[in-house]
Amino acid sequence: MLYRKNHRPVLSSVICVLVLSMTFAGLAHAQELPPLIPRVELFGNPEKAQARISPDGMRMSYLAPHNGVLNVWVKTVGQNDDKVITADTLRGIRIHFWAEDNQHIFYMQDVGGNENWHIYAVNLQDGSVGDLTPHENIQAGVVATDPNFPHEILIQMNKRNPQLMDVYHLDLNTNDMQLIAENPGNYVGWFTDNNFKLRGAFASTPEGGFQLLVRDTEQDQFREFITWSPEDEGSPYGFTPDGKGLYIGDSRNSDVTRLKIVDIATKNETEVAFNPEVDLGSVMINPITYHLEAVSFNKDRDRWVILDSSLVPDFQALENLAKGEFAIVSRDRADRNWIVAYGSDISPADFYIYHRETKQGEFIFSSRPKLADYTLAPMTYVEIPTRDGLTLPSFLTLPVGLPGKNLPLILNVHGGPWARDYWGYNSEAQWMANRGYAVLQVNFRGSTGFGKKFLHAGDKEWGRKMQDDLTDAVKWAIDQGIADPKRTCIYGGSYGGYAVLAAAAFTPDLFTCGVDIVGPSNLHTLIASVPPYWAPLLKLFAVRMGDPVADSMMLVERSPLTHADKFVMPLLVGQGANDPRVKQAEAEQIVAALREKGKDVEYVVYPDEGHGFARPENRMDFYGRAEKFLAKYLGGRVEE
Repeated sequence: MLYRKNHRPVLSSVICVLVLSMTFAGLAHAQELPPLIPRVELFGNPEKAQARISPDGMRMSYLAPHNGVLNVWVKTVGQNDDKVITADTLRGIRIHFWAEDNQHIFYMQDVGGNENWHIYAVNLQDGSVGDLTPHENIQAGVVATDPNFPHEILIQMNKRNPQLMDVYHLDLNTNDMQLIAENPGNYVGWFTDNNFKLRGAFASTPEGGFQLLVRDTEQDQFREFITWSPEDEGSPYGFTPDGKGLYIGDSRNSDVTRLKIVDIATKNETEVAFNPEVDLGSVMINPITYHLEAVSFNKDRDRWVILDSSLVPDFQALENLAKGEFAIVSRDRADRNWIVAYGSDISPADFYIYHRETKQGEFIFSSRPKLADYTLAPMTYVEIPTRDGLTLPSFLTLPVGLPGKNLPLILNVHGGPWARDYWGYNSEAQWMANRGYAVLQVNFRGSTGFGKKFLHAGDKEWGRKMQDDLTDAVKWAIDQGIADPKRTCIYGGSYGGYAVLAAAAFTPDLFTCGVDIVGPSNLHTLIASVPPYWAPLLKLFAVRMGDPVADSMMLVERSPLTHADKFVMPLLVGQGANDPRVKQAEAEQIVAALREKGKDVEYVVYPDEGHGFARPENRMDFYGRAEKFLAKYLGGRVEE
């Protein structure tokens, strides 16, 4: 819930002319490791990214740097008439998509990482850019667009009440915006039917569960349809083609979420697909006909189950078009052309345009083409046993060219914590392995995707069993002979940053050093300072983290700040000044407490960042600091 690092975030090749400085330990490995990958190729802006096709299939948009900042570009398919259409000069644009009218492109932007997202529209006819949500101190998001209503968009926005997202209808021709649904206090999501009518809502319950609500028309009141307890998981995916049923992901009476069709009138359920080991992954629904087409499940890799047999030739053609896992990221309205992204553990995203009529495709671009000149490290799926009998699905990346024994180890802990690590290209894993470190990424209990028992095994276990899983994973790597017990580091952002601080507090002798990025240090102040629009989710925090009142002493005990006197390992702490999730005070208070006690802590705060570092200049600065920090304590390579 807090943060999931973007593993798929490039300046000139001048930086390739580098002077390398290495510690003594790193020097011994210099001739065995492959050439050093410049940080700019891993953490600078991608050369191009996020390809999207226009609804009429005639044009394509993508993100690429303009004057060093990510902006939106448009070109005609098959031609070289690329043109930049936005002019951001600060943090760069990271989210964009086409309006159904073919004449507008929407993008999202905040200020300095404050996550007060506004929705902007670029008019491709005259080049004008307008803020569709020009209000102070609000957050906005897109609820829906619809091919049959090309000049309309539904937006959610907390303009009326900072804690609540209401729904507005916007006419792109007239710029007329009308409030069409007020949030009664606990709604956390909305969805439309196949006629672009707002007929579904998703709400939190007082117990910490969720409730799916429906109504027959927009004039009716919402009514309860399905209720999930705090122990269950579920979500809606849309209406069936006839509008009489809903596609639902549902874990009631099951450990894993299963794809079902539930009749709205009778609540009769038809099970469509499930995997006994993992939860439902992606659900592919035809954007025009609303038929189910395919679903994916992901334990070690993404694996598709085709539900519409007419797509079998397409999936077979896509399997042969390029290497790696693929995802269909954009489709034109006629469904003749798809934009498909391919990636693997040793390859960042490559984009292709696929033509369904001929079953042929062409390469469009690679997001980071210069990485093809370097040796990347494979990522291996491993399963790690815990002290109490669970199995942790994990990923191990070893440095190329070195024996996989007695290596310095970095435990890279994912954020969330209700998220997970995946197999695939990971810029941090590649950076660490290239510098000579073994990298271990662990889906500890509380991670999502592996069934509700695994998820809820982490309830109220921050700093305890969730932390024990990380400890057990490091000891596993040591017992396997992979890791040198005297050279281990714990590294992570958001919840991963908390895990770094918790390791210093609760297992002070296990790690040699730690790197904390926007990690909370005090669970009470974390809960008290969450963004206002998270108010409907606070009961979920109480169930999974602990109740600020009923579990007050537990939260104090689990807060690393309480145990600052026990910290031994040196720390590097990075923070964004505008972070709305984990406020700057979380870093300031632990750094102050440690420095008061004479502890070794390096601290850097970026005044123009939020929950993670978006600007390439800041990423390059922080990863440069981290690289020197890791080399100092673990003995890896350093790029100067």
